Amino acid sequence: MVTSVPRLVIAAPSSGSGKTTVATGLMAALTGRGLAVSPHKVGPDYIDPGYHALATGRVGRNLDAYLCGPELVGPLFAHGARGCDIAVVEGVMGLYDGAAGEGELASTAQVAKLLRAPVVLVVDASAQSRSVAALVHGFVSWDPEVRVGGVILNKVASDRHEELLRDALDSVGVPVLGVLRRAPQVDTPSRHLGLVPVAERRAQAVEAVAAMGAQVSDGCDVDGLVALARSAGVLPCATWDAVEVLGAAAPSPPLRPERPRPQAPDGLENADRHREAPVIALAGGEAFTFSYAEHTELLTAAGADVVPFDPLRDERLPDGTRGLVIGGGFPEVYAADLSANEPLRKAVAELALGGAPVAAECAGLLYLCRELDGRPMCGVLDATARMSERLTLGYRDAVAVGDSVLAAAGTRMRGHEFHRTVVEPGSGAAPAWGVRAPRRRVEGFVQQGVHASYLHTHWASAPGAARRFVERCRTS
Repeated sequence: MVTSVPRLVIAAPSSGSGKTTVATGLMAALTGRGLAVSPHKVGPDYIDPGYHALATGRVGRNLDAYLCGPELVGPLFAHGARGCDIAVVEGVMGLYDGAAGEGELASTAQVAKLLRAPVVLVVDASAQSRSVAALVHGFVSWDPEVRVGGVILNKVASDRHEELLRDALDSVGVPVLGVLRRAPQVDTPSRHLGLVPVAERRAQAVEAVAAMGAQVSDGCDVDGLVALARSAGVLPCATWDAVEVLGAAAPSPPLRPERPRPQAPDGLENADRHREAPVIALAGGEAFTFSYAEHTELLTAAGADVVPFDPLRDERLPDGTRGLVIGGGFPEVYAADLSANEPLRKAVAELALGGAPVAAECAGLLYLCRELDGRPMCGVLDATARMSERLTLGYRDAVAVGDSVLAAAGTRMRGHEFHRTVVEPGSGAAPAWGVRAPRRRVEGFVQQGVHASYLHTHWASAPGAARRFVERCRTS
């Protein structure tokens, strides 16, 4: 199978150069032209895809060669880009920066090569003139397999500054496809873990994305960028599909004997099957914005009925809830409001302590603790959590310490850790993961049906986790 969707990668020499502004603005500009744009983000970041989704009206998807493996980058891209006219991929960090100590693994450069996609280099030119040529020349020549097809100059001060930059770049042979001046109106606010998510500032985010689109339309050669994307050619790869991968994955052993099911009357088999689909509540809203779209797709393909709810506002779980998934986000920002919703905290505790499957990552882990920064949380885990000045960040190679609702003992998974909190455990729970690097340690909690951990994982690399979780929801 092949995909021929036109595509390009927006990269930069370093973080802070303007990748998000250019990528999101280009997505908005192309969407404004009536094109169906497929938005993608290199790496594990959850926040930028929210802005991409606003710009395109489509789900923002991640392409992470560490979490999912290089072999899934193409298929996951093809899955997201199916039916689209063009795809825009926002890079991560600097073009050649990847997983620490792993060479090019998980870098924007590696993803560009895996996708056979041309790269547009966004350069912060605010403090340079002729030196820009040396900078661009170095990035163009570092890896001949990476095709840098153009440059966009960002934060240009004046017409004279632009002239000096263009003159310098004439000798490099890379076309200038855009020049952007400083534009405070397109800046997006940040805090301790990066940009503020769209869900927390939707009205302002809509305005910012529109401003980005206008800036790119006015300052960039959009036709030239489209032509560059069309030069990508054919990408031979399968298209990832949740139903197909669950059919191909090795079946998970049942965690307990399944209850006998009554024979459905003739003609009611489909209705009976629908009733048997276990309801899995998915935490969302402003406090829990971190979730990969493929997780919901896998749970649904495994036979679940995934129902979103908002822990800030809903006072009960969705009717018929048999399992609970709580992803990442910013519970520390909303600790007071989460704590004030006592009816829901009690409902979560009752579900979890009754043995129902619960999968919680990072923010979800904090929500299940006794308290967060002194405020009562759900009390499912005998642990307290608090904010810290120290940033914990990086990819992790982990092994399941024991059996859980997500994995059998010995299962190896890769994850990503990104937080400024500390959890101080009490007793009564086994660890979830053994982490190999940067230092050997155990991490997380497994208690009855609860699997809670700081690690963000991408289930596309381990679809059996989704099926195992749904099986447990059916039988618990």
